[in-house]
Amino acid sequence: MLDYPTEQLWILYEKLPEELKEAIFSERTAESIHNICERNGLQEKTPQVAKYAGYVLLGLLSPDEFQQVLRKDLKLKDDETKQVAREIGRFVLFPVKSSLEALYGEKPAEKPVSKKTTAEKETVDIYREMIDGE
Repeated sequence: MLDYPTEQLWILYEKLPEELKEAIFSERTAESIHNICERNGLQEKTPQVAKYAGYVLLGLLSPDEFQQVLRKDLKLKDDETKQVAREIGRFVLFPVKSSLEALYGEKPAEKPVSKKTTAEKETVDIYREMIDGE
């Protein structure tokens, strides 16, 4: 993954919603990332994990691509990658979910609903009203 020039990052930062600006520099975010890396034995990779989480918050890396970038760039095992991405999602990204959805557009499309391939059966109405005089 490319590193971005500091000037470009500041330009992007200035355009962010206030909630994301606060999340990027919050002590809570830094502490969460540190604890996640420590729990998963990745203390030496904490700066890189923080960088990529920051890229998600800045709009440079979609949350969907975050896990793949961790696996590829940090050379993590699949189980480590899934666990770290899951925890970052829960403790760092989820609290600002609405702002991220606004930044990245709508929520990912859900599974398309398939049309019925079988013809609907014709139903016979068995209910009959009484006609006057019956």
